[in-house]
Amino acid sequence: EEAVAVATVSAAVNTDRVELAPEPVYPDATWVSDYELDPFDVPDAEKSALLIDLSEQLMAADGVEHVQTRCMHVKELKYYADTAGTRTRQQRVRIHPEFTALTVDRATGQFESMRTLAPPVGRGWEYLTDGSWDWRTELAEIPELLREKTKAPSVDAGRYDLVVDPSNLFLTIHESIGHATELDRALGYEAAYAGTSFATVDKLGTLQYGSPLMNVTGDRTARHGLSTVGWDDEGVAGQQWDIVKDGVLVGYQIDRNMARLRGLGRSNGCSFADSPGHVPVQRMANVSLQPAPDGPSTEDIIGGVERGIYVVGDKSWSIDMQRYNFQFTGQRFYRIENGRLAGQLRDVAYQATTTDFWGSMSVVGGPQTYVLGGAFNCGKAQPGQVAPVSHGCPTALFENVTILNTVQEAGR
Repeated sequence: EEAVAVATVSAAVNTDRVELAPEPVYPDATWVSDYELDPFDVPDAEKSALLIDLSEQLMAADGVEHVQTRCMHVKELKYYADTAGTRTRQQRVRIHPEFTALTVDRATGQFESMRTLAPPVGRGWEYLTDGSWDWRTELAEIPELLREKTKAPSVDAGRYDLVVDPSNLFLTIHESIGHATELDRALGYEAAYAGTSFATVDKLGTLQYGSPLMNVTGDRTARHGLSTVGWDDEGVAGQQWDIVKDGVLVGYQIDRNMARLRGLGRSNGCSFADSPGHVPVQRMANVSLQPAPDGPSTEDIIGGVERGIYVVGDKSWSIDMQRYNFQFTGQRFYRIENGRLAGQLRDVAYQATTTDFWGSMSVVGGPQTYVLGGAFNCGKAQPGQVAPVSHGCPTALFENVTILNTVQEAGR
């Protein structure tokens, strides 16, 4: 009823005729995401007991002053109908458990934190219990890693070869590729709120987005992907397509309205509304950097670096309105000397432009390094909406990247 009311009001005030790109009709279709145990079927007491148990394991370690634990889980039930005859029913579940440890240096008053690297996924409560992610081992490792981080030297600013772990690189993909290749944004439709894009439509097929090793896909079918669906919110079936091929921009994320306006043929299924009271807008697919089929392991990539830095985990970031100038920090940074890790560093951020950064990618890891990360909530549009999205990627090496010392940059 709420969705019909929004459509009725919108029709009365709309001044432009809405025309949609064609799509086959799906008259009676059902899809359920790939999960085993609905978290809403698990008693709250049982869920709390497991989270408390894991938190107490972390809290019991020497030097851990405080532990923050949360577990977000969503069950989305959606019915879609249109005048062409499509009728779809979908159910998808997603979850994101997260544990953060905090330590305080009593002498200086400084503090450091570190959290688990487990990504949000399109799975159920089994994510915490079936062994697919080794929670207890990771929690056991965090205290020592945190102690090492507090004693680590501050980085010397300069240029370094940068090995980026998937637990960090997914966010760089999200900000510098995912948002930049949303067609509505590239056409200026988000200029009043979230910005535009340097990857404008006149550059399609010619823009050298990155090195020839760079292959990026949009995908609404990836197993356990947060943006995976049977059909989008315009009744378009989930599919996979190229966004960057051999380093060149070759595609965008589009919905049916944008596909029709630009004469692009079929939509690739990127329409989403986060509630019946919101109009569907173009949202991000699972945008992923593909691994090299015979690419090296993370250890082998590090082994080939004489002087560099290895970054693990995401933290803060900043990027301009055109998705071009950016900087990112991380959970942990390690010095690389002669192909070996030589201890952690502090106060590190890497800075680049989008095309310079991806153009400097000289090694792409193999499938064994590939991890599907993601964002549980990504904001867009006015009124604001949130959507979940995954980003898969392997470990990768970027040459001669600018490294900042964040303390020096802050003038402290």
